[in-house]
Amino acid sequence: QVQLVESGGGLVQAGGSLRLSCAASGRTFSMHTKGWFRQAPGKEREFVAAITWSGGTTYYADSVEGRFTISTDNAKNTVYLQMNSLKPEDTAVYYCAARPGRYTIVAGQYNYWGQGTQVTVSS
Repeated sequence: QVQLVESGGGLVQAGGSLRLSCAASGRTFSMHTKGWFRQAPGKEREFVAAITWSGGTTYYADSVEGRFTISTDNAKNTVYLQMNSLKPEDTAVYYCAARPGRYTIVAGQYNYWGQGTQVTVSS
């Protein structure tokens, strides 16, 4: 069993930066694929970024490529999302997720979810 707790959300002006953290409990977290998703009001949950269990390969949605960076520290059981050059359209609740299998952008294929953290970008 893996439990996830996000932190680091907040209000930031356009062009600013935030770093989200996701702390995990569970001995096997290091062996999971980790992902970040987001959900804006009235919209479906969408893929943002993912990282393989080893941290060797990362994947990004086109909308955040070059601005966001996902990383993992398996020793600390934590996954991060560094968000730079934020835009108002990045406003959403951000969720971290984990699955024991391979990378996927499909939210329904992730087994474990955090409670979410709000990110609001003002123009």
